[in-house]
Amino acid sequence: MKEVLTWMLKGFGIGAANVIPGVSGGTVALITGIFERLINALKSFDLKAFKMLFRLKLKDFAEHVDLLFLISVFGGAVLSILTFARLLAYLFEYYPVLVWAYFFGLISASVYFVGKTVDKYNLSVFAAFFAGTAIAVFIALQNPATENSGFLYLVFCGMIAVISMILPGLSGSFVLVLLGNYQLIMIDSVNNLDFKVLLPVALGAVIALPSFSAALSWIYKKYKNETVASLTGFILGSLIILWPWKKPVYLTDNEGLKVLKANGEPVIANYNRYIPEQIDAEVLLAFGIFIAGILTVWAVEQLAKK
Repeated sequence: MKEVLTWMLKGFGIGAANVIPGVSGGTVALITGIFERLINALKSFDLKAFKMLFRLKLKDFAEHVDLLFLISVFGGAVLSILTFARLLAYLFEYYPVLVWAYFFGLISASVYFVGKTVDKYNLSVFAAFFAGTAIAVFIALQNPATENSGFLYLVFCGMIAVISMILPGLSGSFVLVLLGNYQLIMIDSVNNLDFKVLLPVALGAVIALPSFSAALSWIYKKYKNETVASLTGFILGSLIILWPWKKPVYLTDNEGLKVLKANGEPVIANYNRYIPEQIDAEVLLAFGIFIAGILTVWAVEQLAKK
């Protein structure tokens, strides 16, 4: 029971991270020590597993796919997404700078704690780190697409988002922002339990997750240091998304008018980031919350050691 509750708590952290654009659930899995076990369990949904299930060898099936672990982690993640989405919508509306400051500290600390797990440094490791950083920065600077609720596009969103959700440093929610469907999927559909949107997304996730996990597991085992280095680069590059002080740039049509979503809200195309001109109470509070984010990762690291 203690193990199950621990796995659920880590899953809760993964789910919360996946709701936030720019924060990676895979990063939480990595720093809480369950990343390798998670991808190994996900890749276990192979032909052998389905033969066991078809023959009703349920105990063998559960052991083969590490079912109790997966149910605990994903149960915590789903619970987190269903509860945290509402809280996040409120916090981003009224305290956006402070929220971004906390996650900027969280991910900044993750760069160190993930990077230090590299066992040996060589040219290929440094190359992987810089490549990961460059790719993450390139993704962060792209302009989002417009919202699309078509069935096949939602399946595609589910496939791409779930891959990025388990890849440390690459935010599934931010990928949904780039695909134009973050508000539709992670906020509106989750809060309203709109299964016309959620089911196609879930279908895409089910299609993509086992095959990608198998590939990632193989790469992780064969090229562990290079993989961790590239993931550390992904995490570092994603910091540009999380910078607290930014103003939204709205998508406009050919006539210069704002493009609106179905709910009447303007579509954000990108952000203009800036440095505060003076140190006021909000800047000091944001800095304090940034430190709290760093201490959160440190505390998680200490708990993971125990």
